[in-house]
Amino acid sequence: MMLAPPEWFKSFIFCEALLQTPFFPIAAYAFLKGGCKWIRTPAIVYSTHVATTLVPILAHVLFYQFPEEPHPGPQTPQERWLLVSIYAPYLLIPVLILLTMLMSSTYNPTSKSVNTSAKSKKRN
Repeated sequence: MMLAPPEWFKSFIFCEALLQTPFFPIAAYAFLKGGCKWIRTPAIVYSTHVATTLVPILAHVLFYQFPEEPHPGPQTPQERWLLVSIYAPYLLIPVLILLTMLMSSTYNPTSKSVNTSAKSKKRN
C-alpha cells in the first residue's frame, strides 16, 4: 500500500500532513501542561478524523486481494492480522483520546458551578 498507494490513501496522507501533524506539538503542550480545556475541540476533531481514516485502511488490509507482483502485500490471514495489529494503536489511541475528551471532567466545558446555576434558574 505504501509503494503504490491508492488515491484514497494518498488523500489520507495529505490530511495527515495538513491536519494531524500540526496538532501534535499543540496537543503535547496542552497535555503536558494539564487542565487546558481549550484542547477539547481540537482533540475531538483529531481523534475522530484519525479513527475514521483507520476504518477503510483496516478494511483494505483485511479484504483487499493484494497482487503478488510488483509489490506484494499480505497474502495469508496471519500476515493480514499482523499488519492490522501494527495499525491497531493508531485506532485505539485516538479512541481513548476521544473518550477522555468526552467523559473526563477535566476537559468538560461545563463545570459543576454552571450546572448549579442552571438548576437555580429553573427554580425561579
